Amino acid sequence: MKFAIGCVISMLSFAVLAAPEGTLSVHILNQQTGLPSPGVAVTLEKNSEGKWRAVAESKTDSDGRIKSLYPVADDMNPGVYKVTFHTGDYFNAEGKKTFFPEVPVIFSVTEKNQKLHIPLLLSQYGYSTYRGS
Repeated sequence: MKFAIGCVISMLSFAVLAAPEGTLSVHILNQQTGLPSPGVAVTLEKNSEGKWRAVAESKTDSDGRIKSLYPVADDMNPGVYKVTFHTGDYFNAEGKKTFFPEVPVIFSVTEKNQKLHIPLLLSQYGYSTYRGS
């Protein structure tokens, strides 16, 4: 019985230490249409000793969102990260040209497993982003 309780406590401890679902989310809204941007490839990297190291990749859902880009099994530790929105492929699929084939957003994480949201307001020839909630 003690062993079983110890295993449950160990499993719970692991779950508490890992990044909760939704630690880092993104959302893309096409400013020209006022609609979400589905199917946009997004990559996440962390800067480690001056080099970018891949952490995760995903595509936006039908609502233009990735609800949990950071891997749930790992802690999101403080540091400098980069989310890259691969917008060129999205606009090409829409039959449109764009001036920005990629939109890199570099940001700092200051607390372990800090909840962050990065929205992107997108058009063919411009974009805007900010720290969301």
